Amino acid sequence: MFSVRLKELREKAGYSQAQLAMKLGVRQSTVGMWENGANRPQNARLETLASMFGVSTDYLLGRSNDKGGDDAPHVSPGAVRVPVLGTIPAGIPIEAIEDIIDWEEIPQEWARGGREFFGLKISGDSMSPRYESGDVVIFRRTDVCESGQDCAVMVNSDDATFKRVKYGPKGLMLVPLNPEYETRVFSPDEVQRLPVRVVGVAVQIRRDI
Repeated sequence: MFSVRLKELREKAGYSQAQLAMKLGVRQSTVGMWENGANRPQNARLETLASMFGVSTDYLLGRSNDKGGDDAPHVSPGAVRVPVLGTIPAGIPIEAIEDIIDWEEIPQEWARGGREFFGLKISGDSMSPRYESGDVVIFRRTDVCESGQDCAVMVNSDDATFKRVKYGPKGLMLVPLNPEYETRVFSPDEVQRLPVRVVGVAVQIRRDI
């Protein structure tokens, strides 16, 4: 039933498989497999699809005929929802992570051109005073950044760390904004070998008052 409903909703929204794939950041063949019943997306992707089409996940999965059931996401006009993660497990694509602790809305225009975003809930004070423990930081998903940008970075098999990335003569530096913490420096060889890789660039802070 999921495959049938997905195709119906996609066509009603006026998307081709290629256009939907671009919005989701997946291959067209992936959408094709969803629609022919060969595969089904992870829970996080189901939430994204339900949000995009304005229906409940139960409706999308064929569990209910009520498009706006109790679990239907409430999304402001002109906005899309992005997942807030507590951690980013090593080696797992962001779109496949199911450990979602919350959702945040971003302007729909941000996601144009297939750009993807995610949130991280900050723990600790290594990036204070600009970022406080408990803040939700919205990141644009990318594997490249400019020197001086604040990024979610994966180091070896650890969870993602949030630091300011700088490039210098000795290599890549992960710089905490709190002077009580030490800067970590990785040589070009270590960046490749460990590896050290950027997974997102910070674009906005969400803070409860």
